[in-house]
Amino acid sequence: MPVIVGYYQEDVARPALEGKNIIICLPTGSGKTRVAVYITKQHLDSRRAEGRSGKVVVLVNKVPLVEQHYSAEFLPYLKQNYKVERVSGDSQLKISFTEIVKKNDVVICTAQILENYLERDNKGEDEGVKLSDLTLIVIDECHHTQKGGVYNHIMMRYLKQKHSNIRLKKQQKEPVPLPQILGLTASPGVGGATKMEKAEEHILRICANLDASKIMTRSLGEYKKEPMKTTMLVEDRKEDPFGDVIKKIMNAIHDHAQLTPTCDLGSQNYEQWVVQLEAKAAKEEDQNVRVCTAHLRQYNEGLNLSNTIRMCDAFSFLNQYYEEEMKKKTLPDQEHTIQITDTERFLFSLFKENKRELQKLAENPEYENDSLSKLRTKILQEFSSRKEARGIIFTKTRRSAIALSQWIQENPKFADIGVKASYVIGGGDQSVVKPMTSAEQRDVLNKFRTGKVNLLIATTVAEEGLDIAACNFVIRYGLVTNEIAMIQAKGRGRAEDSSYTLVEVKNTGVAEKESVNEYRQKMMDKAIDKIRAMNQVNYDKRITDFQIQAIMEEKVRMTKKRQKDVKTVNPADVKFSCRSCSTHVCTGEDVEIIENMHRVNVTSQFGEWKHSFVPLLFTLVFAFSKDRLTIISSFCLLFVSCAPLQRWGSMMLYRGIECPCLHVKNFVVTLNGKPISKCTKWSELPVKFPDFDYAEHASYMAQCSDDEETE
Repeated sequence: MPVIVGYYQEDVARPALEGKNIIICLPTGSGKTRVAVYITKQHLDSRRAEGRSGKVVVLVNKVPLVEQHYSAEFLPYLKQNYKVERVSGDSQLKISFTEIVKKNDVVICTAQILENYLERDNKGEDEGVKLSDLTLIVIDECHHTQKGGVYNHIMMRYLKQKHSNIRLKKQQKEPVPLPQILGLTASPGVGGATKMEKAEEHILRICANLDASKIMTRSLGEYKKEPMKTTMLVEDRKEDPFGDVIKKIMNAIHDHAQLTPTCDLGSQNYEQWVVQLEAKAAKEEDQNVRVCTAHLRQYNEGLNLSNTIRMCDAFSFLNQYYEEEMKKKTLPDQEHTIQITDTERFLFSLFKENKRELQKLAENPEYENDSLSKLRTKILQEFSSRKEARGIIFTKTRRSAIALSQWIQENPKFADIGVKASYVIGGGDQSVVKPMTSAEQRDVLNKFRTGKVNLLIATTVAEEGLDIAACNFVIRYGLVTNEIAMIQAKGRGRAEDSSYTLVEVKNTGVAEKESVNEYRQKMMDKAIDKIRAMNQVNYDKRITDFQIQAIMEEKVRMTKKRQKDVKTVNPADVKFSCRSCSTHVCTGEDVEIIENMHRVNVTSQFGEWKHSFVPLLFTLVFAFSKDRLTIISSFCLLFVSCAPLQRWGSMMLYRGIECPCLHVKNFVVTLNGKPISKCTKWSELPVKFPDFDYAEHASYMAQCSDDEETE
């Protein structure tokens, strides 16, 4: 199948066809990926004609994009002449990534997989991958090539080798071959800049990180009409008795714990204040304040829900939380009776005293929020005025996406005009709301594509990259982040008569933020135009300066890391306590490390905790090792004696052995009796743990099994 591109797409691709590194900046829906397929085919064809092999790796930053690019773009157009394969955390492949690269012409994968194998080669391990093995790297959503991102780690290797090659040439030595780089983005953004100079610098740094000789673009207006934009402002509730009751409860908790909030209840600032207070209380082992802050977070979420969705959803959320907490605290465990403190008794009584009033108010439609009314009006308008309406509502949280979907499905007025709603949310497991698997996401998106679903309620997972079928209206419901997300969301409305609506929600300030983003978008467009108009010599000089600066900064960072990696702390001096209830869990002496990645505790003492763990969510984790892909069955571990339930880590099945894998962020870590102020990653802990001795543990397990059979 020939790759057909438009004349403007061919125009932006031209420098890449000449072998230059470029960034292609085209609006969402304008065919960036198709241009990448076109460039890939021309690259492979030209190398084959010259008698040289080509090797292309397409990097993406989200697992669902691997399958999407593979099945919808690269495979259909390239399979007749070239071998195409995909690899991600969802893949179940029998051979290593290195072998996949060797045996295929085009490999589509998540960036972290390539980075892992580049690092293997850097450490001199077998089964690694070199940059010199590749002839073209395509980087999707390349605006993420910034400090701290995996794209930047890969490109930093590239830049170091590029500048090392300059020295080799001066010494008349053979330089190391490097792949061509092709970056794709709808918007590089301005990095929070408020002045044109800083916006230019931000974009130039991205160009430098990608070693781009040019940034190729065409304005949205030349090829596609801007969607019609509307901002729907909301009126404050004349009366909010439901919210007033929640605030009354929160103030009672403040008085009980002697807390003085510094910001409005229900705001994001309040949420941050409570989180900081909770962390401080956990370190200081102040259980009264810690428990109070945990409950205040739930009430604050209840206020947010009542401002975003229905009051009954907010009440249901709070009621479910308290029913679960009461159940944990009133039912005796098999081994011991769970203790309830005076503060917990106060908190449970406080909710019980106000429960009936909250429930009664939640059922009164008179006090519903105006945002929901505006959203209802907008949906009805879109489906009534269009022959075939198909739209997306973007919302902030997974919980609100699910609740909005349920609200629409339960409303007969929506069904009468043919609204068929469903939701799509992210796949990470950091939220208490059950995530979606990649298969579930694909299923919903396929239904949206075929028309079985015509209204999608989505979190930001759908803003960037995912191939969502053309729709004719987009609504951002109380959700504004940055100018990149705004451009991505607008781009989802691909029909000629598409509309883009922003619905304000109390305490979000979205209308003001959207104005800032529009200003930044205009600044970004001007900055790109100025960069494209630069003299090539001046452009190259600035790019080189930024690259040398980045390499020097990387050297400083690596020096600090090496110093930090000198693990001088005695593991016995490190102690781990439950972040929620301060129960002592283990010391550093009990921790071992698997595959230089997973910290586990397989001591018999830790095994005694097992009766206190409950499975929350079953997932599959894939870990690459030297000679195989290890499939680890994993579920969350929650310590049931805590209020609220505290996740400690994941139970891994490693080569037949159950290994409790600890997540350090869920513990209060003390060194010589003093809490470590910041310890959210294992790399921040200056301790060298011994490698997991598989043979020893397997032998011990076999012996225990023999003993049990003898008995």
